[in-house]
Amino acid sequence: FFGIQPGMKVAELMAGGGYTAELLARAVGPSGVVYGQNNRFVLERFAEKPWSERLKKPAMKQVVRVDRELDDPLPPEARDLDAVFLVLFYHDAVWMEVDRAAMNRAIFRALKPGGVYAIIDHAGRDGTGVTEVKTLHRIEEKVVRQEIEQAGFRLAAEASFLRTPSDTRDWNASPMVAGDKRGMSDRFVLKFVKPGG
Repeated sequence: FFGIQPGMKVAELMAGGGYTAELLARAVGPSGVVYGQNNRFVLERFAEKPWSERLKKPAMKQVVRVDRELDDPLPPEARDLDAVFLVLFYHDAVWMEVDRAAMNRAIFRALKPGGVYAIIDHAGRDGTGVTEVKTLHRIEEKVVRQEIEQAGFRLAAEASFLRTPSDTRDWNASPMVAGDKRGMSDRFVLKFVKPGG
């Protein structure tokens, strides 16, 4: 769906313990590069040990560790990227008071023309906007679309493979509290593209 190929340069923002970064590293192969970014909050509270351990794996040789805040998440050398992924974290950027406009502009600059900005997140109920980002770990899809399009991106495609129509979207989707509902939330999958490619 996102078109990741061997040799590509990609980034995962808020990589956490590195599960998705490792999948990306395997997809781009030894000739590719993956920038795996985490901010101080996530590293200190959750990710430092699992992230450091995962980076020692042979499959992670082409992963560049990036410790930066989300307002300006990528180092200067991360340019002309093929794709940037933000998985199940856009909603957290709201309650963490990240300047999302600055973040999205920085991602726009880092991508090559035609580059992909991939967003996956827990869907909030219509009309909730950003009001449940901390309590239910969900965000209204329309808000995400508007904010990313304001940075200059175009929505190229959306996928339904993580949609769960039966989800009432009124329970906390955080993996730490979801219990037996973990992985059962309605999630939107959006593929934005930087025009010009």
